[in-house]
Amino acid sequence: MGTRAQVRFATREDGVSFSEHPDKIHAQFYVNSDGYPEGLGLEIAMSYADQEIISGWEIEDLDTKHGDVEYIYYIWQHPNKHPAYISIFKTNIFSDEDEECEFVGKPNKLIAKYGSQLDESHYKLNTNV
Repeated sequence: MGTRAQVRFATREDGVSFSEHPDKIHAQFYVNSDGYPEGLGLEIAMSYADQEIISGWEIEDLDTKHGDVEYIYYIWQHPNKHPAYISIFKTNIFSDEDEECEFVGKPNKLIAKYGSQLDESHYKLNTNV
């Protein structure tokens, strides 16, 4: 059984916390496996940093909810505000407790936190952002 996740795209707006679910999202993808931060989280961060291609995402309607999703990711973007921020929420699929915000930060911070098992030749950060 895989670690399922949803990836949602939201606009960076003044007064909206990155550690809370936003009211509006603009796109949503479902990922069936490897949705944990050391897997999918690193793929998202490295895709942003190095323009690497991510495969295995399914486009979903914005109102689709899954009962088996273990992580929800938000990618916060806005024109002329770089780089994007990433939020990771660990869901509680077996209880009604609120979801816990596990990570908030820029792609390079995510790579530093979860990428310790990678060697430096696997990625390089774009320091021009």
